[in-house]
Amino acid sequence: MMKLRHIPFCAAMAFASAGALAHVTLEQPQAAPGARYKAVLKVTHGCSGSPTVVVDVTLPPGVRGARPMPKPGWKLEVLREPLAQPYQSHGRTVTEDATRIRWTARTPDDALASAHYDEFVVVASMPDQAGTLYWPVTQLCERGRLDWTEVPGPGKPFDTLTAPAAVLEVR
Repeated sequence: MMKLRHIPFCAAMAFASAGALAHVTLEQPQAAPGARYKAVLKVTHGCSGSPTVVVDVTLPPGVRGARPMPKPGWKLEVLREPLAQPYQSHGRTVTEDATRIRWTARTPDDALASAHYDEFVVVASMPDQAGTLYWPVTQLCERGRLDWTEVPGPGKPFDTLTAPAAVLEVR
């Protein structure tokens, strides 16, 4: 798996021209604590006109048992890591779980054209406690990349973020 890196200049220019609403978002912004949730990540454009060839999502802490939906023409990779706190699921102890999911276009014809829209889907169980979950997404294009990974913090309210991660309210 590729490490997330800083956004190149061309991708930064894409943010400026794309506007505040042109980012990867979740179709349903709310989920119930402990419930199964269908995360539909909406990708609305490429990188400054360049087609999207990779969509890579980092699962928020506490999200369990993620199962991505395969897409025709796209290779699917699931990165699994050991858990600090194993959990029980269907009578068995789970000691590792998915932490990242990556869809990669198999050929240039399979890439998502910048003028088109598509959805990338993951079903998972939500944490038992209420709270805000951020779903960082890296979008790699034939030329350029967009890192939708920013989260709010002290002195950095959500409405000031240039490249916000997708947000889910668990309540």
